[in-house]
Amino acid sequence: MSDPTVADTRRLNSKPQDLTDAYGPPSNFLEIDVYDPQTIGVGRNRFTTYEVRMRTNLPIFKLKDSVVRRRYSDFEWLKNELERDSKIVVPPLPGKALKRQLPFRGDEGIFEESFIEERRVGLEQFINRLAGHPLAQNERCLHMFLQEESIDRNYIPGKQPQR
Repeated sequence: MSDPTVADTRRLNSKPQDLTDAYGPPSNFLEIDVYDPQTIGVGRNRFTTYEVRMRTNLPIFKLKDSVVRRRYSDFEWLKNELERDSKIVVPPLPGKALKRQLPFRGDEGIFEESFIEERRVGLEQFINRLAGHPLAQNERCLHMFLQEESIDRNYIPGKQPQR
């Protein structure tokens, strides 16, 4: 005789974990690394790009392993697209560092190695938090950002077809 208003707190029967379960490949994984920053150009046309590598076994992604090169403005584009067209709370990007872009600084500004590394870490955290969101994984702009060589900024926003 059990009272229906009291929650059932009995444990679920689960099978004991063996070594292949504990140390085998994960059932679903999504790994994204931002690495290899390269500064390109001179003067006002100088910018830094980062390699973005994605590895996954999630069926929604057409490529299971991809590498693309992106700059900070591409990350900004992705953030703006998702804020405009989805219901996802988009995490913040690392700051724009406007003071570092002022002329007549005594250092390299946004091209200083320590700043580039700090930004790389922030971009990697941003893209991993974003891509780990199940609703973001359905967005066409995320797939384009992670898997296509160039970003078509005139694309038609929408969901990625289920595979």
